[in-house]
Amino acid sequence: MFKKKIWSLTMVAVLAAAAITGCGNGAGKSSDSKVVIYSNADDEAITAMQHALDNNGYKDKYTFNGFGTSELGGKLLAEGKNIEADMVTMSTFYVDSAQQQNNMFQKLDFPVKTLDKFGDYAAPITSQEGAIILNTDLMKQHNLPTPTCLKDLTKKEYKGYLAITDVKSSSTAWLLMQALISAYGEKEAQNILKQIYINAGDHIEDSGSAPLKLCRAGEVAIGFGLRHQAVADKAAGQPIDYVDPTEGNFSLTESVAVVDKGKDSNSLAMKMAQCIIENGRKELQESYPNPLYEGESSDNANKSKYPKTFSEPLTFELYEKHQQLSDEVMP
Repeated sequence: MFKKKIWSLTMVAVLAAAAITGCGNGAGKSSDSKVVIYSNADDEAITAMQHALDNNGYKDKYTFNGFGTSELGGKLLAEGKNIEADMVTMSTFYVDSAQQQNNMFQKLDFPVKTLDKFGDYAAPITSQEGAIILNTDLMKQHNLPTPTCLKDLTKKEYKGYLAITDVKSSSTAWLLMQALISAYGEKEAQNILKQIYINAGDHIEDSGSAPLKLCRAGEVAIGFGLRHQAVADKAAGQPIDYVDPTEGNFSLTESVAVVDKGKDSNSLAMKMAQCIIENGRKELQESYPNPLYEGESSDNANKSKYPKTFSEPLTFELYEKHQQLSDEVMP
């Protein structure tokens, strides 16, 4: 934020400060203004991004504001360029839909050499996969067989031991739905999902991390959640394991984008976006191992067994369609 003027400043210093504030490329915000970042990222990703910024000259020059995916997605679609944020890190399918609807992001002015194609306004920061999560202590205690696929979660022996997420509340559940629809088609996927919902009972959660947290706490034996979080828990010695479902480890990327506010755009936002990509990916890959950029590789120990991509482009409209399919069989 702007510093208060001190009476002892010389007139030259005052004029210099005014020139810095009021002149240049016509931007309405000073480069001293804090960049407002809106993000739906997990704690691991936010920490990595903060390290990249803090260690490269941007400490105390930004604020991070966390949101759930659906909440932030709604703000992007509804508010467009009028959103408070100068930069967002968000599920790429929401970024794409917001750009198509509101034309609200600037073209990135730094090189983005990705393995897959992205819009020229978005640079991916993470790729997150789904997996079945297990509490190994409870699995042994209740003599539960280890599932190998998502369809196994319909078995009667898992009733009352399962937690999943409602796709209307979190995109994590969309990873499960993509796998089911891809493997079995929409109608059979609905039949399977209906029985999974019955087995989950009261543990159809709103938060994508809730099934893992319930497994950690020993409240359920099985959940569906983000693979990298289960990998980290297992490595930390918690009684957590994970299974790559044979239907596939589907993934969602999250990307950074800079809001185009015309003369009110904060010029630091673009520089910070570049900093995150150029200086944050190494730490980000420790939690999210999937390669996204040319020259990146993945530790074989962290690679999923069945990485797959949905047959249709991931868009907000497709997300809504799959939410409706879920609603039709929700208890």
